[in-house]
Amino acid sequence: MKKCIAVILSLAAAASTSAQTFPAKPIRWIVPYAAGGGSDFLARTVAQTLSTQVAQPVLVDNKPGGNTALAAAETARAPADGYTILSADNGTLVFNPALYKSLSYSPTKDLAPVTLMGKFPMILVVGANSGFASAKDFIAQARAKPGGINYASAGAGSPHHLAMELLKVEAKLFMVHVPYRGAAPALADVVGGQLPAMMVDLAAGSGFIKGGKVRALAVANPTRLPQLPDVPTFAELGYKNVEAAALVGVVVPSATPSEVVNTLNRQIVAAINEPSVRTRMVDFGVEPVGNTPAQYTELLKNETVRWHKLIRDLKITLD
Repeated sequence: MKKCIAVILSLAAAASTSAQTFPAKPIRWIVPYAAGGGSDFLARTVAQTLSTQVAQPVLVDNKPGGNTALAAAETARAPADGYTILSADNGTLVFNPALYKSLSYSPTKDLAPVTLMGKFPMILVVGANSGFASAKDFIAQARAKPGGINYASAGAGSPHHLAMELLKVEAKLFMVHVPYRGAAPALADVVGGQLPAMMVDLAAGSGFIKGGKVRALAVANPTRLPQLPDVPTFAELGYKNVEAAALVGVVVPSATPSEVVNTLNRQIVAAINEPSVRTRMVDFGVEPVGNTPAQYTELLKNETVRWHKLIRDLKITLD
């Protein structure tokens, strides 16, 4: 009995010492998308300041594939010591378990939330020459011509796709989904007039909106975006449940000691709250967050209930 207690106390002391000295070597930050996208920008922006704060290299490692499952599974198998972290969005942590019958990882069993870094609110945009003057006009025409309007997305199962599916349900519309491999090619075809509309995040769509190539009609956010003060929310138009955003946070292997998770949380949140980082995030179209592991966990639970119901009701599957 005494030997057992001694072992427990020894492990507890080791964990405490580990947390106090963490990090003592470089941190590997896995991003489940190719370089150049919104998640990559967010990770690199925060990682640069984080590295300075902790006096250790933070190495961003892009591992795209499997609708983020490849990177998630690799993170789940990594040593649970805080030195491997993953940028995870709601595709990784919320959508995938409902979209696929089998996954190579479990968001709840294999990964532990550290913090939500930021939100990429979704915006309904149409081509400049599409003929739609407002969101009300778009909804009215879509309702009048069931199946007559196609819409683009950044990919099947993406936040962009599911945001439009949510609008379809709430506004009682029937439109045809045309998935692309990323927001950029989808936007290019909306600009070119091949498709009239899509949901896009501001980070991807800002240049097109500012350049007048697409028109922003409504934002799927509780409040108007400061970058688009003249664009109404869907709630203002009578669709209060149409709220959707790409939520990008940080997770670690689930067995990571809580002391290390809390240390990582403090360090990453401090980096997010650094004024120059916040400015860069806002300018890019990201709403900075930086919350606690418990708050992030609760958000993911609520998002899972909301989106899994939509996916089940619409029988959306990617298998």
